[in-house]
Amino acid sequence: MTKMESGGRPRVLVRGAGVAGLTSAVTLAERGADVVLLEIGGREGSGASWMAGGMLAPWCEAESAPPEVTRDSLESVEWWAAHVPDVARNGTLVLAPPRDVGDIARFARRTSHFQTVDGARIAELEPDLEGRFDKGLFFPEEGHLDPREALGALRARLVALGGTIVVNAPAERMAEVPWHGARPDWVVDCTGIAAENRLTGLRGVRGEMVLLRCHEVTLSRPVRMLHPRIPVYIVPRADHLFMVGATMVESESLASMTLRSMVELLTAAYVLHPAFGEAEIVETGVGVRPAYPDNVPAVTVEGRTVHVNGMYRHGFLLSPSRARQVGDIVFGGPAA
Repeated sequence: MTKMESGGRPRVLVRGAGVAGLTSAVTLAERGADVVLLEIGGREGSGASWMAGGMLAPWCEAESAPPEVTRDSLESVEWWAAHVPDVARNGTLVLAPPRDVGDIARFARRTSHFQTVDGARIAELEPDLEGRFDKGLFFPEEGHLDPREALGALRARLVALGGTIVVNAPAERMAEVPWHGARPDWVVDCTGIAAENRLTGLRGVRGEMVLLRCHEVTLSRPVRMLHPRIPVYIVPRADHLFMVGATMVESESLASMTLRSMVELLTAAYVLHPAFGEAEIVETGVGVRPAYPDNVPAVTVEGRTVHVNGMYRHGFLLSPSRARQVGDIVFGGPAA
């Protein structure tokens, strides 16, 4: 273990209890750091992480993301499965309505590690979709989780490792470097879009989601519905809940969901299965994802402060690899 200024275990103050902050805090604690996690909101995931889809889909994301996103996300399914319960490893199904079926070929050209599936195979994978689609892509190595359950599991893991979590932390504590009357050896800043004035190039990308309850539909895996303007994903959760999202708008507004976004998301669900027409709208949500110009999450160092930011739409997918980078910085090298 690296000897720090404190003379013992490295003391690390982590700011922000979204997915980047919690994965960093847990990774550091597992490697032996003494961790305090500060969150300005009232619970973990008070920001964009609470609105996430929770898809662990490195191969699907390759359709629009640069190669380093795929490379750095390959460990994500294993990491999450080792840290939180109920990580589903059933793959991802990519479909398109009949008028947009040509988009499947385009998606296939930009991705890999998939199987081309016909109507019969689609029905085997998702019986409730029998007879509804003639062609699709199946990515068997991908997975998904419920972000809200996962964030809670990470909080419990950090506490079990001896870490401290402070919610409703005053803004001035987030701006300073308190440590029970002492200074930490390292500060890890994972405050997302709140760090916009401190990090060059950081911007906000608005995302919108709908949470539906539909007892008439059962899905075992996320389904991505391709569309020329806005691809939509439908992610199953427990108790017949389905997360439908998410738009990507170059805006930092947290105003309520727009009518256009609502129509597009609900229409995609209805096209997937008409039974969604009778679904209960449980929740609508808006979040602002932090992003750099290249839309790739980055770990940067400024003195004794490590910034983990720009998670864009890859928070759950890339946070394990970015947390590992943080651990290597704090401990001076990879874990043994």
